[in-house]
Amino acid sequence: MRTVAQRDGRRRILLSTVSSDAHTWNLVFLQLLLEESGHEVVNLGPCVPDQLLIDSARRIRPDAVVISTVNGHGELDGARAIRKLRADAVARDIPVIIGGKLGTIGETSDAAAESLIEAGFDAVFSDTADTAVFGRLLAALPGARTAALTAAPEQPSRALPRAHRTAKGRPA
Repeated sequence: MRTVAQRDGRRRILLSTVSSDAHTWNLVFLQLLLEESGHEVVNLGPCVPDQLLIDSARRIRPDAVVISTVNGHGELDGARAIRKLRADAVARDIPVIIGGKLGTIGETSDAAAESLIEAGFDAVFSDTADTAVFGRLLAALPGARTAALTAAPEQPSRALPRAHRTAKGRPA
């Protein structure tokens, strides 16, 4: 299997959504945000089957995978996808972040974020999260798996959101 050649110091981000999510504007926004931050972005587009995500991660060897979803099925579809990624010998150690509208009822709960961390995500962002926190997380790559991050709308954007348990089970 051919891998993509190394790049000139820029981080390569594999951008995707979950298999049931046909929305594209969230991906366009994130691609522009990431590229303006100096990252190279490979955008897989909407309705990405789990196997395409895994195959792409194996081929591209990104510094991180970012999954964005707005249809409310991120908790279910995301958990399934991350378990498959973590089971893959090549893709298992790539940092993976999910964010957006992760459930169909209201804001992302702490329990939902925690379940996604336990499934294998390195970070979880609600749809109200501050993009500056997301940017700082990506700037810290590569590194140890990080805490899940969610932001409630009442929190000022300058404040760091609540931290959940880390993916390795230690408090953040």
